[in-house]
Parts: sequence; C-alpha cells; structure tokens
Amino acid sequence: MAASADSDPWSLETASTTPLWIDRLDPPVARRPGLDGDLDVDVAIVGGGFSGLWTAYYLQRLEPALRVAVLERHHCGFGASGRNGGWAVGELAGSVADYARRSSPSESLHLLRAVFDAVDEIDRVAAAEQIDCDYAKGGTIRVARTAPQAERQAAEIAEARSFGLTECEIRLLGPDEAREQLNATDVRSGILFGPSAVVDPAKLALGLACAAEASGVEIYEQTRAIGIGDGAVQVAAEGARGSPAGWGRCEVRAPVIVRATEAYTRDLRGQRRDILPVYSRMIATEPLPDEIFDDIGLANRPSFADDRRMVTYGQRTADNRIAFGATGVPYSFGSRIVPNAETHSGMHHRIWRVLAEMLPQVDDARITHRWGGVLGIPRNWLPGVRFDPRTGEGVLGGYVGEGVAASNLAGRTMAELIAERDTERTSLPWVGVSSRRWEPEPLRWLGVRASRALLDMADHRELRSDRPDRLLSGIAKLLRGGH
Repeated sequence: MAASADSDPWSLETASTTPLWIDRLDPPVARRPGLDGDLDVDVAIVGGGFSGLWTAYYLQRLEPALRVAVLERHHCGFGASGRNGGWAVGELAGSVADYARRSSPSESLHLLRAVFDAVDEIDRVAAAEQIDCDYAKGGTIRVARTAPQAERQAAEIAEARSFGLTECEIRLLGPDEAREQLNATDVRSGILFGPSAVVDPAKLALGLACAAEASGVEIYEQTRAIGIGDGAVQVAAEGARGSPAGWGRCEVRAPVIVRATEAYTRDLRGQRRDILPVYSRMIATEPLPDEIFDDIGLANRPSFADDRRMVTYGQRTADNRIAFGATGVPYSFGSRIVPNAETHSGMHHRIWRVLAEMLPQVDDARITHRWGGVLGIPRNWLPGVRFDPRTGEGVLGGYVGEGVAASNLAGRTMAELIAERDTERTSLPWVGVSSRRWEPEPLRWLGVRASRALLDMADHRELRSDRPDRLLSGIAKLLRGGH
C-alpha cells in the first residue's frame, strides 16, 4: 500500500478527543467524592498519578498503621499517567553518564538496572492485584531511517557497552533484522532494548488506585491543592464545607507531605518555575487486521519509534490498533496548561503524516482517537526522589516523558524513605537529586521555543541531505542547558 503522507485521513477531524485509554475503560471513570472538610493524616500525597499512587501503595504495605491520603484534582490517572504512550521502558531521562557524574559509573548502572527491575515489578503487582492492564514485555525497537540516525545508534551502543550493558539488554540490529521487528520505510539499522513493556496506562492507574484504596489508603478526588507549607496542604474541594454547587476551601494537615504533581506543579502557589509543562500528543487507529501486522511486524508488541530528534513513540495495542505520538510545539507562555492545546488539530495532522510516512501500511486506517497532555521537565532534565525527614517534605518526578516504569521505582523508594527503611533503592544516585528553577519569562518561552525549532530544522535537514546537522542540534542543546 503506498503512503500518501501529504494528505490526511478525513477521520482526524471526527476522531474522539478523549484519550483512547480512558475512553475504553469498562466501567467508565466514576470520580470519588472530594474532601468535605479539614483532615488530619500521617501522610498526605498530592497527586493521583503513578508517582503518588505507587508511593501510597508501597507505604501502606510497609506501615499499615499509617493513615495515608491521596489528594487528586480530577480523577486518578487524569494527567500524564492516564494518557501517555503506555511505554513501561527501563530508561531514565538522564543518561548513565549524567548519574555517574553524581556518583560513579557502577552506581549509575545500578540505578539503571533498578529501573529495569521496575518494568518487571509492574507486572508482578498487576498479577498480584489482578489489574488487567494489557501488559506485554516485547522490548522496544527504535529504527534509524537516515545515515545520521544510524551513526547516533552506533555511538549509543558503544557507550552502553562501555558502561557494562549486555547484548541481552541492548543490541544493534542490521537493516534486515530491524525490519523483521518493524517494517518501516528506509530502515538503516535498529536498536532492540530488552527491558521494556507496553501497558494500557489508564487501566494500570485506575487498577492501582483501587488496590491502594483496598489496602486502606484514602483517596479524595475533585480536590485541588492550592499550596503546600507549614505542615499542611491548602486545598479547594468540590462540595467542601457545605458548598455542593462550588469549591470550598479546607486544609489537610500531616507531618509528612509528598508532592507528586509533575507538570501540574505549576499550579501550586510559588512553584510555577519548578517544573516545565510540555505538551505531547497522540493518535490511535481503528483496530487493524492481522495481515497488516504480518507486514508491519510488532509480533511481540514491542514499543517502537524512529531516531529523529522530534521524539516519536508508538505501540501495537492489545486490540490491534496503532497508538502513536510525538512531541510538537511544546510549551505555552508562562507555563500555562491550556486544555484546548491538547487537541490542537494541526499537531495531530503532523503526527499522522509522520506515522504514514514511517508505516505506509496504515495509510488507509481510520483514526478513531486524538488527544494530548502535559509532561514535566526539571531544569536539569534529571528525574529524582527527595525526602527530608526533618521537615517531612517529599518530592518525586521530573521524568521527562519516561515515567511509567520510573515512577514505580520512585514511589517504592519514596515509601521506603518515609518508613525509614534502608534498602538497595534508598541509596541510588537519583535520591536527593534537585534542580534549579527555570528562567523567568520571556526567557523561558524563548529558550524552549528556539531549541525546539532548531531541533526540528536539524531533523528536516538530515532527512533531505542524509548528513548529520551538528551545528543546529548543538545550539539547541546549549539552549536546553547542555542536556
């Protein structure tokens, strides 16, 4: 089937803008009641995404006598946790080299392998709690489709070997072997990364919330945190203080407060510059016949991407769709989170064109869903876990879009830090990582937009010339702060 990437499917305009994962939930999301007055607990966790839920889940098992409450503005899994690409990949946004500079190469490798284990831990918990989240550990296949991309893949493998990663964990594929995994156009080489699985993220998030609640965790949805300080979380909750038609103010007091708000940190008083909210968007096809996948590959449901700088990510879902996403124009002035930006039709058309050009086999497929959401980026681009036992303040996150597996490790580690357990996780080199704040506007907007534009230009020039564009990508890297 020939690709017609210059034209877009009519179905894009009629596709549902509800995230595929949330739209398919059976039964649909039923929001829990909001907080109806002041509350005193032992641990208050702000944010009902993966980070907050994993923290609550493990903490309740370590210390069942503790009273633990999760406060969520919408419903659990509403944000990035319920609308991401479903990649439970054993990677961190920071490289092995980044964390080695904070500790040592061996400690950095230990951290990376702890994320590898988190990929399997998700499966263990899902099985134990009977969470049907369509988990499939098929690895990740990334194909190089230009000479510069192939050059970068070879360098990545050389670096991986220098740090001690094995062939079973990550290996370079020739073009024929790569096409067996993903029969994309213009394949030059591929990387097969073993410690990686795909999931339905909304099923996982809602199943995890139910498991945490069944163990004794209190979950208050429709409860918006306004500020954190002086041993309390100030919240606005729907129906609080006898105001059923509106949002009332109340307070949650706790000796331990964990901030698990990722991109939505910008909504907390005084923290707008702590984490940069950046948009990513996705589309999903109708279920495709098996013969299409006989041509495409993806037999074991690996996640997939190519190695352009505009990050792409896809998976074959359990019901034979292609769910595919990419970063685009990423940032709104003032770190604003604007819901209509999630359904920006121009960006969804662009993502479709990338998919159709990469996999012309799906060119005639109907697009049933298109959606978006925000992920969080710290200024140093390094995710981390911090807990201060003197103040009782904990912070985790900053995953830069790679949080499905990393959040499991982070939440488990945060629970152990709060419970004062000395484990192999509590001494990992991302524990204690902090970042300076982002620049004030308009410098923040100019820097983010300029670096994104330069990376896009570098991608286009490499596609046209088949030669690396180190100048533009180098300037973009400097604008991003060297990461």
